[in-house]
Amino acid sequence: MSIEHHLVLEKVGELRKTNPRMGARKLLVLLRDFLCEHQIKMGRDALLDLLAANYMLVRKKRRKIYTTNSWHWLKRYPNLACEVQVSKINQLWVSDITYVKTKQGFLYLSLITDACSRRIMGYDLADNLESFNAMNALEMAISGSLQRHESLTGLIHHSDQGLQYCSPRYTDLLKKHEIAISMSDRGQPLQNAIAERVNGIIKNEYLLCHDLIDKYQTHQLLCKTIETYNISRPHMSCNMLTPDQAHQWGTILERNWKNYYKPKTPETVNQCSD
Repeated sequence: MSIEHHLVLEKVGELRKTNPRMGARKLLVLLRDFLCEHQIKMGRDALLDLLAANYMLVRKKRRKIYTTNSWHWLKRYPNLACEVQVSKINQLWVSDITYVKTKQGFLYLSLITDACSRRIMGYDLADNLESFNAMNALEMAISGSLQRHESLTGLIHHSDQGLQYCSPRYTDLLKKHEIAISMSDRGQPLQNAIAERVNGIIKNEYLLCHDLIDKYQTHQLLCKTIETYNISRPHMSCNMLTPDQAHQWGTILERNWKNYYKPKTPETVNQCSD
């Protein structure tokens, strides 16, 4: 192995101490100054080959547990997100719940993410799927935005049709702050793709890289993880800014993703399947 490759692998090891499952594209962004400093020429494909040769590529993990119960009698709301062209922060928040396995059983993670900046606005970790746990995440998102003096005028909250989000207590809290309610159609997870993607990042790229024991230890780790994610993880969909940087910027610099909230039509079916 060349000296240059050894240096790069050492630096990747340092970066993955805080972002243990960060992929090659994002690593390359964080490596730019290091590569220039050491006069190392390396592109995406060369970095991928180097990581592969040293068994450092990130493998995807499959989801097995379902956290959405949409078979209930509570009121459902139409999909408003499909009509939105996201262009600024606090225009569309997306919510979802995922599970985290520990030695003492399953925990359930509720996240609320700003669709423009990909910043996690609120979160909650619980040992059950009661609606008030999702409400804790929502209250954190709202209070944090108000403390930063951010306007919530025109904000849409988008989720699936899960029991937690259809709960009158949850929808009443949204109405209290004049936040419009939007929900995906039943059985259409692609309509909430951003929320599911961010949930997957927090769980698979951070939490599951540790030996999770119980709720207390996992919550302590979660707080540090979300801080790391918001502050230091670049997003391709934010033109490789971190979520905090993109949120401070306030508007989209360059659109790098599809509109997953747009309902499928005969003209877009092929595009959505790419």
